[in-house]
Amino acid sequence: MFDSDFLKRLEYLSLLSKRVFKGQLLAQRRSKQLGGGVEFAEHRDYMRGDDLRYVDWNVYARHGDLLLKRFQEEQDLPVYVLLDASESMNTGQPNKFHFARQIAAAVGYVALSDFDRVSLIAYDERIKATLPLMRGKENVLGLLKFLEGLKTGGRGTDLAAVASDFGRRAPRTGLVLVISDLFDQAGFRQGIDRLRHQRFEPHVIQVHTQEEAHPTWVGDLELHDVESQQQRHVVVTKARIEQYEKLFENFNRDIQQYCRTYGLSLTRATTDVPFDAVLLKMMRSAGVVS
Repeated sequence: MFDSDFLKRLEYLSLLSKRVFKGQLLAQRRSKQLGGGVEFAEHRDYMRGDDLRYVDWNVYARHGDLLLKRFQEEQDLPVYVLLDASESMNTGQPNKFHFARQIAAAVGYVALSDFDRVSLIAYDERIKATLPLMRGKENVLGLLKFLEGLKTGGRGTDLAAVASDFGRRAPRTGLVLVISDLFDQAGFRQGIDRLRHQRFEPHVIQVHTQEEAHPTWVGDLELHDVESQQQRHVVVTKARIEQYEKLFENFNRDIQQYCRTYGLSLTRATTDVPFDAVLLKMMRSAGVVS
């Protein structure tokens, strides 16, 4: 699934990241992790919202410069990618799961190129596969092979249970990118809440297809739930499609409002959008560039 053209676009994206984003994936978000390490690395300018505990007051007293101390752990911040591999992701044209894996590959490639530590976790109602934390561009091939080998499955999605298990397994806190359609029986909020309460910093990448947002099927249909295996016969009319579209719009608005309330980055994309455009959009949403 990762041909030579895909790899060329990844390399270009990595170079663009280094040039435009100063070589740091989600760099501005790292300020929230300051002070976690014990080895001093360098100073950086104070930015609004930074923790005042890490201001170097000695420098301020001598020179009047408001600088923050950066520690080695901040420069080595883990990037975890939680990839939804439930059966609902294996739908649509272009396919949602294929699209989600491309985004995961792009995030991992850029992070490894920038010397971040990266881990991939595939899940449905539980964690089903894990690629442990690794660092360095020489690990890109292993990352791509891991993604190519993943299959969708399970009988549902339970991000809350997955987040709890992930929190117990993860060796350190860091950035967590959740790539999912967010079709979760218990609701997506509980899972993201648990990540926040465990002191991870979630970034949400919501993917769906154009057909999910604006279905075109009409008439007598037999609907089949790919996760619960339930079937239902329905008569789809134009009025019902309009009702569905409003429900889907409300679902998206709820996600957006939740993320805005807790100051979380949200990137929403349909599968017909190029994966590299989605990653750039995510970085802008995260506040790396205006």
